[in-house]
Amino acid sequence: MSHHAKHLVLVLTFMLILPLACRASEADQGHPAKDGKGPAILLVTFGTSVPSAQAAFATIDKQVRAAFPQAEVRWAYTSKIIRKKLAKNGTVIDSPEMAMVRLMEDGYTQVAVQSLHMIPGAEFHEIHNNTKLFGQMAGGFAKVMVSPPLLVSDAAMDQVISAVSAQIVPKERRAEEAVVLMGHGTHHPSDAIYSALMYKMQQRDANMYIGTVEGHPTFAEVKAMLERKKIKKAYLIPFMTVAGDHALNDMAGEEPDSWKSQLAQAGIESVPVLKGLAEFDSIVALWIDNLKAVMNQMQ
Repeated sequence: MSHHAKHLVLVLTFMLILPLACRASEADQGHPAKDGKGPAILLVTFGTSVPSAQAAFATIDKQVRAAFPQAEVRWAYTSKIIRKKLAKNGTVIDSPEMAMVRLMEDGYTQVAVQSLHMIPGAEFHEIHNNTKLFGQMAGGFAKVMVSPPLLVSDAAMDQVISAVSAQIVPKERRAEEAVVLMGHGTHHPSDAIYSALMYKMQQRDANMYIGTVEGHPTFAEVKAMLERKKIKKAYLIPFMTVAGDHALNDMAGEEPDSWKSQLAQAGIESVPVLKGLAEFDSIVALWIDNLKAVMNQMQ
């Protein structure tokens, strides 16, 4: 190899190695942790623009801050539509990605992201994949961990059913009256969790059901089951973090296609319970248990 060729190889090698060395140096430096504060917690939910539904988020926020008093607690909404709607009224809520950028800029090196979704569906996996990238980039977080949503195991389903039965179903409900939960549903394979939940509910309470807005079991299937059993009264409960638009309109609205109206047409009286699951301490405690497991690994 000629002297000129050797020189060219050395120059090209140096050009390739230098950026990698710089990035390694930047990654090693990281960001200084905030003095006196532990890892940051980012609570991520779909979001809502319904003022009354905000009570659920207030409950979560209060319990998370009580459980982790040294942590920085922030929020992010995955729904771009909700974020834009709130921004018009002067309320700015970040997307998960923007919230992560702000945490990075503020000097946090460890972040626990808590999904406030019901199931590990499409939104959860998007959150998981995107937030993990912040730990892989040069100068990114030293550690990023994503805590799972509510229904991630057989035991979790049992706990949720127990909490719903004990605290959310009205005390005046009689055994022959139905309890119908409204889940969101999804095109994601995790939609099957709702069918599993229905099975477990039926094993415990023959008149407890769950239908979904966009998945399975469908409301038509649930309605047919109620009619076959000649049910005369049903309590409608949103199986969602908040009692937002779906609960107010699709479930309890006065439009002819709402669940309430369709049951009335079938001769079934319905009583809507307009509270999101996150308004109940026993449900929020399950999310916090998931978060505690992740926070313990951050140490």
